[in-house]
Amino acid sequence: MRALVVEQLLPDYAGCVVKDLPTPEPGPGEVRIKVRAAAVNFPDLMQTRGEHQHKPALPFVGGLELAGEVDKLGGGVTGFAVGDPVVSGGRGGFAEYAILPASALRRKPDRLSFAQAAGYPVAYLTAYVALKRAADAQPGEWVLVHGAAGGVGLAAVDYAKILGCKVIAASASDEKLAVIQREYDVDAVVNVTQGFRERVKELTGGRGADVIYDPVGGDVFDESIRCIAFGGRILSIGFTSGRLPVLPVNIALIKGFSVHGVRAGEYGRQFPEKGRENNEAIWKLAEDGLVKPRVDAEYPLEAWRDAFETLAQRKVVGKTIIRPDL
Repeated sequence: MRALVVEQLLPDYAGCVVKDLPTPEPGPGEVRIKVRAAAVNFPDLMQTRGEHQHKPALPFVGGLELAGEVDKLGGGVTGFAVGDPVVSGGRGGFAEYAILPASALRRKPDRLSFAQAAGYPVAYLTAYVALKRAADAQPGEWVLVHGAAGGVGLAAVDYAKILGCKVIAASASDEKLAVIQREYDVDAVVNVTQGFRERVKELTGGRGADVIYDPVGGDVFDESIRCIAFGGRILSIGFTSGRLPVLPVNIALIKGFSVHGVRAGEYGRQFPEKGRENNEAIWKLAEDGLVKPRVDAEYPLEAWRDAFETLAQRKVVGKTIIRPDL
């Protein structure tokens, strides 16, 4: 099979190469998946440099989210048949075939394409844990979503609208904001390049945003604490800006807001029953056709570098997908 292999941890993906590998065989309890689509996420890029907290042993095949069809069953596997469309997270998506435990698979909802399904779990689980579990966002509340064009940001925009919140989508690109406003019917958009504090206050009648969803960090976080409502909730999702912000606790004291760190996967590991509930909830949203996961572009495996660059250069509105089957 053809696979994108990380052979060395180097800048600019210099340690990555597409090469032929033996097609793997599933062991007991495992399933071989013919990969139809694999999402590209920032952790995938970070792993090629050894900068992610999870560091697989070299060499390894990346691709943390995938969708495809059951190709072969290992011993003792029940509940799946060859040809079943499935989705999973874990490893090995940037290859023509992937081996995964049967317990890690879920049937692909009919309403989602393979590309949509591949980019769905991480983004929407993050949005759900952040907005539902951590913030308990209520209908009518103002939710400011930073990085709204990215995968986790756009999922938050989509889910906040499902919750009945009033959504302000924030990005540094007017072109991306136009796409979001057109396709997701947000209540307002704001370009953060010239500052956003006063605009958010204006939109919210001077109160500020009740919930701020922040996967960016850095300067965005610094300004967000200036336009959070009293009693509001800031959701710290990540730091794509590259700078870890520092919270002046006197401002939190005066304004009475809280900061919640959100790691959706770790939440499920710490609270397994709630983790199962979270996963059931997001997949039901997909099965009911309530969500609109957006695929920005699809690339064949040989064009993996172009796919990575769309993410690294912030060109994406939604998800970039690698298609090993092309």
